[in-house]
Amino acid sequence: MKKKTAREIADAIRTRVTGGEAQPGETLATIADLAAEYGVARETVRSAVAQLESEGLVRPVLRRGIVVQERVPRRRIRRGQLVTRNPHYGYVFPATHDRMEPWQTHGSPYRSMENAPDLVSEIFNVDPGAEVLRRRRVTSPEGEPPFQIVDTWLSPAAVADAPRIAEPSTGPGGYIDRLEEAGHGPITWQETTRVRMPTTEEARLLNTTTTLPVFEITMVGKSGRTDEALEVTVKVIPGDRVELVADLVRHESAAWPVEPVEAA
Repeated sequence: MKKKTAREIADAIRTRVTGGEAQPGETLATIADLAAEYGVARETVRSAVAQLESEGLVRPVLRRGIVVQERVPRRRIRRGQLVTRNPHYGYVFPATHDRMEPWQTHGSPYRSMENAPDLVSEIFNVDPGAEVLRRRRVTSPEGEPPFQIVDTWLSPAAVADAPRIAEPSTGPGGYIDRLEEAGHGPITWQETTRVRMPTTEEARLLNTTTTLPVFEITMVGKSGRTDEALEVTVKVIPGDRVELVADLVRHESAAWPVEPVEAA
C-alpha cells in the first residue's frame, strides 16, 4: 500500500477541520499519533502540519499536540489619518474597529521596564538594549480570541516629565493627556505598517503560530514642544485576522470622461 504524502495528509486534516469534524480548540493528536495513524514518518506529518499552520487552521502546542485554531471572519479595516477626541475617554486613533464596538482585555494589562528593541532605542536615542518603560495589553472584540498585542514604549524623558504615566493607572485620558498636561502638547503622530513573522511569545499571546505572518502597526508620538519622540506604540495583529481596505480616488488627470491615449 502506497504511503500518503504530506500534501495528502494535509488535505485529509484540512477536510476534518473545515468540515466541522474537528472543532476549534480541539486537540487532533500528537505528531507521533498522526504518524502512526497514517503509517508515515514523523517528518512527513510535520510537513503536513506546517502547511496547515501557514493557512491558520492548526497550531502545535507543547505537551498537548496539534490544536485546531478558532476561525473568525477577517476584519476589513480602513486605516485613516484622522485623530478624534471623545469627551469620556480621550483621543481616538484610526482603529481596527468601529469605536462604539465593545472590546475586551485578555489577562491583565501590565507595565514593566524592558530592554528596548532596536527600533525603540533608535527612536528614543538611547543605548541599544537600555531599559525603557513598556505598557502591554492584549485585546480583542468581545467574545473573540486575542486579536492584537499593544505595546506602548514611553521614553525616559517622558516618564521624568509626567511620572504618572509609569503608575498602574494613568488617570482620565490616559498617558497622552498626562504628557500634554506636562507641557508636550500638542503631540503629533506618524504611523507605519509592515508585515513580519511573529516571535514565539507573540504567537503564544495571540493563540497563533510562528509560521503565520503578522501586521505590525507602529505609531510614534512626538512632543509639540521639543519635537522629540515620547512614545512608540506597536500593535501586532495576526495576518489571517484582517485585510486592509482602501477606496481609490481618481486624480484630476484621470477625471471621467478620459481622453484617448496617444501613441508615444
